[in-house]
Amino acid sequence: MPPKQIKPEKIKYMKMKFKTSIRAACHPFSGVVCAGAVMLIASSAQAQNLFVSDYFSGNLYEYTPGGVRTTFASGLADAFGLAFNSAGNLFDADGNELPIHSGSIYAFTPAGARSTFASGLVTPYGLAFSSAGNLFVADGSTGILYQYTPGGARTTFASGLNTPTGLAFNSAGNLFVADGGSGNIYEFTPSGTRSTFASGLNTPFGLAFNSAGILFEADEVSGNIYEFTPGGVRSTFASGLADPLGLAFDSAGNLFEIDYGSGNVYKFTLGGARSTFATGLANPLALAFQGVTLPVPEPSTLGLLAVGVTALLVYRRRRQAVTTLR
Repeated sequence: MPPKQIKPEKIKYMKMKFKTSIRAACHPFSGVVCAGAVMLIASSAQAQNLFVSDYFSGNLYEYTPGGVRTTFASGLADAFGLAFNSAGNLFDADGNELPIHSGSIYAFTPAGARSTFASGLVTPYGLAFSSAGNLFVADGSTGILYQYTPGGARTTFASGLNTPTGLAFNSAGNLFVADGGSGNIYEFTPSGTRSTFASGLNTPFGLAFNSAGILFEADEVSGNIYEFTPGGVRSTFASGLADPLGLAFDSAGNLFEIDYGSGNVYKFTLGGARSTFATGLANPLALAFQGVTLPVPEPSTLGLLAVGVTALLVYRRRRQAVTTLR
């Protein structure tokens, strides 16, 4: 007896039913994959610790996002500028006060081991790394900007400045320099060509760019924080501060400010709302953020049970899809 022929419309219906069943069966599995992806993304999120140089105490402090403080390093001559390289090592510009004169730049591993990266400087203030990994140093009293390769070879990038302090790179790789003695902010191209970005400031000190390319400047004597558009238009972001010096943004876009006169670290939201992040510092000068990767959490019993139940549902729906075709 010849096999029974199945009508074409029946085959079309069965194929459509099969695809629908497979889609339904795979949907929970997709959910498992998505849930796993979310867990992995969340587990690898960055929690940033804040590092602060405290001038006269000679200490470097580390703060958790919740504000818990520990001493990261001590015994420095006069801790000034801070900057992290791409490998997560912290660099500190150290010392300009006699008789304890350092004039050095120290490198600290994430574990806190210290080594001397450079020496023979007079008054190193601001530090900043270029995208190529070169370290730029503002040597305040000499008016010189030095450039160091990752191996420590030094060249003079610019000279003739009047007490340069804060340094910051924009996304185009141009270096911005707060020149405290002249009241100007200078912009240098990667080749060293200088132009005046802003003038008429009252002892500019710290600089920092936000993710939108807006430059923020701590104006020490006026007690203000100014923001500048890429075209140089200035507006006041905050006022009434006591000797604002260092500036740094966290990954959420909040601005942190070293308030030298009060010994506080203030936090500003994107809208400019201020809160006190840390107090009780002797003479804080600079700050820098370092991202720390959170460990992947161990799976919970409830989580494993949920995955097991979902896997069982996937198996049963797939069996149902196969039975439908028989």
